[in-house]
Amino acid sequence: MKYEVPIRIIVTAPPAGVAMKVQKGRDELLEPARATDSTLVFEFSVFADLGSAAPNFLGPYAQGPKDARFIYVNSGTYAGQSNTRWSRRAKLSLVSISTEAVQTVLRSPGTRLETSINGVGRDGGPVYASVKGLEWRVAGK
Repeated sequence: MKYEVPIRIIVTAPPAGVAMKVQKGRDELLEPARATDSTLVFEFSVFADLGSAAPNFLGPYAQGPKDARFIYVNSGTYAGQSNTRWSRRAKLSLVSISTEAVQTVLRSPGTRLETSINGVGRDGGPVYASVKGLEWRVAGK
């Protein structure tokens, strides 16, 4: 069965003057639900099929093959910004999310799966490539 699972991605210290948005499908973009100079917060839902040993995440925000799903956080031109030299995508893996974590969210109204990433990469530009050390947790509102 497929279940709707709320997701929150928090981008801390986003680079000044660089747009960041979550990719939806092939070419749509999701604006942050909340934004300050120091934090961007994205909120949306994915669907989880719990019919296998590991959750299979589905829907327009889940990218990649079944056994390696991820979410893209796009920046610069990939986020629809024209006046920038940056064209990057950060890949946030969903593989480490357990069935138990999904079931906890489904049993607990108002909770969601949440992760936080630093918006700046090692070179000082926007974060890009596969984000290492990503931790998903069950969080409240």
